[in-house]
Amino acid sequence: MNRILFEKEEICDGFAVFGGVRAEHVRTVLHGEIGQPLKTGVVDGPIGTSVITAMDGDSITVKVDHNAQALPPWADLVLAPPRPRVMKRLLPQLATLGVGRIFLVGAKKVEKDFWGATLLKPENYRPLLVDGLMQGGTTALPVIETRRNFRKFVNEELDSVFPSKRRIVAHPYAGDATAAPGDGRDGGRLLLAIGPEGGWTDDEVALLESKGFVRHSLGRRILRTDTATIGLLVKLNDEEGR
Repeated sequence: MNRILFEKEEICDGFAVFGGVRAEHVRTVLHGEIGQPLKTGVVDGPIGTSVITAMDGDSITVKVDHNAQALPPWADLVLAPPRPRVMKRLLPQLATLGVGRIFLVGAKKVEKDFWGATLLKPENYRPLLVDGLMQGGTTALPVIETRRNFRKFVNEELDSVFPSKRRIVAHPYAGDATAAPGDGRDGGRLLLAIGPEGGWTDDEVALLESKGFVRHSLGRRILRTDTATIGLLVKLNDEEGR
């Protein structure tokens, strides 16, 4: 936890009172004491510092001073989701790595029972994303949407929701077509498409390529969805100097 985040409603007249895991982290890891400054921020808001003014029982009170902008998202994701337990591990890392929008799409090899998972409820996935933001020290909460019909989404919605032309599809058989991320002069965020555990079908890859996606490979080994997603984000983040 590299930055403690508050919800907007937790701050009143310049002070915030909090308990639970965040307070435990301050007490046991940061060895907090009255007068100590903490790195803090607001979910979907600014960052700054807060000074501990009281430590009563299980709660901590801080005086808040947030006047700086957090790192903005640099990439968006079209993701054919893995099993819910894998997705649960992946979501915090997507927030940590700076993903802004996540569209979960129903590619052919996505398990059908995924769409009934309780993980898809905001009250279940939001805490995971906030945890990832606190690890990354930033505040922009990723937006998650679902589209069960992959082909309809790509044909009818993709260009309007993701206007950027910087598009990469992860594919182990990229051959000589492996894409560079580009320099971002079109003003848009990088858009990555990551397939399901069984991979994209040939038709799905062809459809993405017709929409301007360029294949990008992390090597000839077949990777799990979470491994491929994190690996590609880390690699491209480093190349873009983010």
